[in-house]
Order: sequence, then C-alpha cells, then structure tokens
Amino acid sequence: MKQVILLTGASGFVGQAIAQACLQQDVKLICPTRQALQWQAAQLSNLIITDLTADTDWSASLTGVDIVIHCAARVHVMQETAADPLLLFRQLNVDASLNLARQAAAAGAKQFIYLSSVKVNGEATAPGHPYTADDQAAPQDAYGISKHEAEQALLDLGRQTGMAITIIRPPLVYGPGVKANFLSMLRMVRRGLPLPLGSIRNQRSFVYLGNLVSLVLHCRLHEQARHQVFLASDGRDLSTTELLNLCAQALQVKSRLFPFPASLLTLAASVLGKKNVADRLCQSLQVDISKTRNLLGWSPPYTVEQGLQATAAAIRT
Repeated sequence: MKQVILLTGASGFVGQAIAQACLQQDVKLICPTRQALQWQAAQLSNLIITDLTADTDWSASLTGVDIVIHCAARVHVMQETAADPLLLFRQLNVDASLNLARQAAAAGAKQFIYLSSVKVNGEATAPGHPYTADDQAAPQDAYGISKHEAEQALLDLGRQTGMAITIIRPPLVYGPGVKANFLSMLRMVRRGLPLPLGSIRNQRSFVYLGNLVSLVLHCRLHEQARHQVFLASDGRDLSTTELLNLCAQALQVKSRLFPFPASLLTLAASVLGKKNVADRLCQSLQVDISKTRNLLGWSPPYTVEQGLQATAAAIRT
C-alpha cells in the first residue's frame, strides 16, 4: 500500500523540492496550500487552505495520512519591522505547528517530520568546534527561539501520543531556486565584481537542497528517527573564500577575490550598519552530522561541487 504523506509548504523553496522528489516515488502526496500549485500529478492532491494558524481544521487533509512533513513556517527575516516579532514567530512556528501535530496524532499519523533550523543551536561556532544535534540549545533571535519552542512542544507531544517526531536542523540551504543572500552572492560572482573576501579563514556548513531532500525522505518511518533531532549538511565545511572560488568555477567565470583582513572588514561593515552581513561572511558556523550518519546510515548523495553546479546552471538559464 502506498504511503500517504501530507506536506506543508509545498510552494516554498525546500517544500517544492521535497514534493517533486515524493512524486518520483510510490507515494500519495497531499499538499495543502493557500494558492493552487502550478504543477500537478496523478498521485498529488492539492487542497486549498485559507491560512495556517492555531485554529486551522486539518480534518479534511489528514484522513489516511501516514507521515506529515512540515516545512511551512515564518522564516528568518533579515530586516524585521514587526513590533513584536517573537509573537508572530510563535503564532506560526509554534502554535500552528503544534495544532497540526495534535490533529495528525489524533488522526493516526505515524510520524511528524519537522524542518527546523541550526539557529536553534546558535549563531556561530569556534573553528573546529561544530554544533552537535544533542548540544544544549542556544537560540539568539526570535526565529531561533520559536523553532526551539516548537521542537520541545512536538517532542513532548510525541512522548504523550506515540507519534514519532523527527526534527531536522539544516544550516543555510542552497540549490536551484535559492534566493536572498546566496543568490545575491552568486550574481556578484557572475558579474565579476572584485570582492574583498580573498583571505577569510572561517569554516561554515551548508546543505545542498538535494542532500536535504534525501535526508528528509530517508527519515520516513525509520525506526532510529523516532523522537530524534538531526543536523544536516553536505559533510564538508568551507571558508567564505573557498565557497566563492567554487561558485566562480561553477559559473565558469574568473574568481575576482582580493585579500583584506577580516577584522577590518567587520569594522567597516559595522560603521556602515552591516555588521550582521560581515559576521555571516567572516564567522564560523559548523555542524557535525556524525549522529545523522551513524544512527540513520545516511550520507549526503551529492558533493558540494555538484550542488553548486546545479545551482549555477539554474541562474544561467
């Protein structure tokens, strides 16, 4: 009998990739979205919902569902304007997620896979001292706090109901369709702009979209994934300088980096009100996926080079 999967966030960057991968397998997929999806398939049911809140009635969507993959979220906002951002993050990322999970458990779903974030662990690591999945959480912003609170509430619900809870915390996800800072960086490299990032010696973990999708689907009804938290990455960490050089190779352009002290770069960015940008470029943020590999028997199927080539090909078209 086909597995029945309910996937939220199917119109988003990660959710759409998971949906497309599910449709290549022998499953029935239910995708509740606010607007009709632009793509359809025989084994896809696209249900239109008005909103995702703590009061949403999921009864029409959950009948016969084996697994819920929950990607929908209020995501990290670079320039937050809300008067109380934590309240908004909690409404969607905590309250609405828990409402869905409660109804899923009551409807007989066997597993709830929750896409969280490495921001639950924190914002930066010392080089060579990566985060692990079982480290004490240390979220620093409203988004990370809301994701941590959702994780704790879901794990509690799983222990109470017996529904398996699986939490996956990715770092920055890249791949075809990536937007925001990663896309801006690729465009600057493609245009051949000289960048003062030729001597950054940090170490950062990333995860290619194809690797993250592989991990999510690998976790389906995996006995060792019950009530567990996993970190995701490509299994290879890069400095900002290395990343930009690899991006240039993938884009088939010349890398135009020049050395500039990271300390001066951070100082200049602070003066310009861009310290957060400099921190992401210069600080380290590493994750250790040993638990993911060992407990699940999973390894990233794509290399960094393959992921960047696929990403670059998408922006060249």
